[in-house]
Amino acid sequence: MQCLFCKQDSSGSRSIEHIIPESLGNTKYKLPPGVVCDKCNNYFSRKVEKPFLELGAILQLRFQQEIPSKRGKVPSIQGILAPNFPAVVHRVPKSYFTALVQVEPEAIKHISRLNKGRLIFPATGPYPSNLILSRFLAKVALEAMGDRLIAYPEGLKYLVNETQLDPIRNHARRGEIQNWPIHIRRIYDADQKWIDEKGSEVKMVHEFDILWTPWNEWFLVLAIYGLELVINYGGPEIDGYKRWLSENNHVSPLYNGKNVASFPIKASS
Repeated sequence: MQCLFCKQDSSGSRSIEHIIPESLGNTKYKLPPGVVCDKCNNYFSRKVEKPFLELGAILQLRFQQEIPSKRGKVPSIQGILAPNFPAVVHRVPKSYFTALVQVEPEAIKHISRLNKGRLIFPATGPYPSNLILSRFLAKVALEAMGDRLIAYPEGLKYLVNETQLDPIRNHARRGEIQNWPIHIRRIYDADQKWIDEKGSEVKMVHEFDILWTPWNEWFLVLAIYGLELVINYGGPEIDGYKRWLSENNHVSPLYNGKNVASFPIKASS
């Protein structure tokens, strides 16, 4: 067996590779040992997934949605206790308290004098189309394709040796292309509720699919709490995805041709 990324022999590898990090709530989508070797698995955890999970916008999402890390801790975020006292807000899952606010003694004196306080959180702001995001998506893209072929050894072998995928493979592993554009938009609110097969209300944490356009382009489409992130398998170009959206009423490929009647999506500006 060869590693999907470095192409080295991975027969002795023991690590299970999570396509989407466990710290984003993923326990379902994973690859068995050997598909990604131990060395690449460890590298991705430290150099690709960790920087992605520590992006300000992703930290806020994890905080707001109470997504714990592998150690069971929800990340804290920084805010301001008006007028200008720094504060750190800690979520306390499954507790009587929704959150705990850590401030300096002067801030407590200020609240005591006024008998009230106002906590200001930083705005989420735009998600940067940067190297951290594109490398993370490149990793997920190749592993998502590997997941489709996991039952077909010859298919996995073809995937490893397909030279047209070497640019995205190398971008994930070494970040060789500084400006690999991606497409980002919100397709539904992070707090959107869905009805599962048992009739219970749930939130959609993450979902992904592979889009094959009429122009023979392949795109990974990943949504995390309704934030849609898209990357081109073939190279650093995203205009083909914009064209597909334009010709399909801007409906996400995750829902196009499915249950879209009650799921309108507006084009991003």
